Amino acid sequence: MNTSVYIARRYLFSKKQTHAINIISGISMLGVLVGSAALIIILSVFNGLEEVILKLYSNFTPELKIEPKLGKTFNPDEPYFLSLKKDKSIVSFTEVLEEKALIKYAERSFIGTVKGVSDDFLKGRQLDSTIQFGSFTLKDRGTDYAVIGATVQGSLGVSLKNQFIALQVYSPKRTAGNSTNPMNDFVFRSIQPSGVFGIQQDFDDIIITPLEFTRDLLEEPNRVSSLEINFKKGTDIEEIQDNIIEKIGNKYTVKNRKQQNTGLYKTINYERWSIFMILVFVLIIALFNIVGSLTMLVIDKRKDIAILTSLGAGKPLIQGIFFFEGMMISFIGCIGGIIMGSLVCLAQQHFKLIKMGSSLSVLDAYPVAFKPTDFVLVFFTVLAISVIASGISARLSVKRLDEIKKDL
Repeated sequence: MNTSVYIARRYLFSKKQTHAINIISGISMLGVLVGSAALIIILSVFNGLEEVILKLYSNFTPELKIEPKLGKTFNPDEPYFLSLKKDKSIVSFTEVLEEKALIKYAERSFIGTVKGVSDDFLKGRQLDSTIQFGSFTLKDRGTDYAVIGATVQGSLGVSLKNQFIALQVYSPKRTAGNSTNPMNDFVFRSIQPSGVFGIQQDFDDIIITPLEFTRDLLEEPNRVSSLEINFKKGTDIEEIQDNIIEKIGNKYTVKNRKQQNTGLYKTINYERWSIFMILVFVLIIALFNIVGSLTMLVIDKRKDIAILTSLGAGKPLIQGIFFFEGMMISFIGCIGGIIMGSLVCLAQQHFKLIKMGSSLSVLDAYPVAFKPTDFVLVFFTVLAISVIASGISARLSVKRLDEIKKDL
């Protein structure tokens, strides 16, 4: 065993003459432990929230979305799209027609987006997980229904229990002119709401209706705004995206989920790393307590240092003792913190100890998910800061070595 490591281990685990050094060393170790545990817990909670948010988004965001580069609509009956629809790896091939519209309910009005979807929209999606009230029903016994976003419901005060008041959706006529009555320039249709969903502001201002209802409202019998495609598990989405882009040419854009929601992914990453950096600064303060702890230890071990130098120990060995002492404090605190953080996260996973605090939330407790890279990140973050703090302490240990030898 390395001499410096051996002596450092004896200093750390043997009883010191000065009780204050024990306390300071313990506080330093505890600070590293709490900081490491906090990093593991925060990163795991962010992982859990990210998984839940992206899972909710995936219910409305397809794996691939085809849109026209120019104009709002296109013909979905082109030969390539018809052949693509027959691909056996496809779970759902949804035709979508959407447009801004005026939505009225009783005396209130709201400008939102009407999204008409074909029957494939309901395939392979866990839409019930997004529902706050009612059910995700678009058709029942030949009657069309609308599922509305939480923002629409809140703005209009929609009551699903009141079957006597329906939503009235207004859209400008294609042949709108200079009529003396402005309402003559609008097409309006009534539809009963069946449910209220809640995800995020980007989606909560829309109402989802059957495609036929929206075609009738917008007077658009054939064309669509986009094609939304979902595939079977294990399908290489990137490869299929490249193939589609190659075959359909420059008239269309083909976006995967990340490209459809760049703002969402950026926000999640920014929040994650902002919190991580704040906790790292707290961890730095905790780790630099090691400097104070080792400085006290140097004072306590002045006689030992003088004896070692008299026996021929050089500055590197003396520095090594206090450097490894600091690294041991950090390592024990880090490993203990990772274990404690993991246990807290496991307890949250199984017992749902900390609740979200909202009765309308799709979650009753904070979600937690582990990523191996987080454990590696925390360990090497603590290791890097520990090397700096221990290095400073080691340099201070030999700074006044000659004075210590003279005094003794």
